[in-house]
Amino acid sequence: MGTWDRAELQRAHDNYLAVANESGRSGDWKPWAELFTEDAEYIEHLFGRFVGREQILDWIATTMAQWPNNEMTMFPHDWCVCDEDRGWWICQIENRFNDPGDGEVHQSANITILKYAGDMRFSSEEDVYNPANFAPAVKAWMAAKKAHSDDGTA
Repeated sequence: MGTWDRAELQRAHDNYLAVANESGRSGDWKPWAELFTEDAEYIEHLFGRFVGREQILDWIATTMAQWPNNEMTMFPHDWCVCDEDRGWWICQIENRFNDPGDGEVHQSANITILKYAGDMRFSSEEDVYNPANFAPAVKAWMAAKKAHSDDGTA
């Protein structure tokens, strides 16, 4: 039997999802970073390993302010598995671009492993993906954005 019951794990996950989507919408990533413990570890396979809430915030705020990352503002979860014994969530998360004007959904997925620490915070996140899978999504979004923009630029 795990340390936390399923209801608490579900509340923490639902809160994580809501805060991530609000941070994506607003561009303010501080509330999202505050979902992690002070000593949390964040592993992002393209960008590296970040330890502590402050490093996590610095990385996410800088990265998500840059183009084309700042066009990915929604992060719906396609599916999740909860390991109640460990307090882990393993989810497929879509990194969804804003609508470029064609009405189509442009996104690319990653697998995220979240380790719950209690008190609505996580001690670890690891995002697992192949960066090459993002390239076709970015190219398709850029082409759609160019085709539907007034000046023909993405």
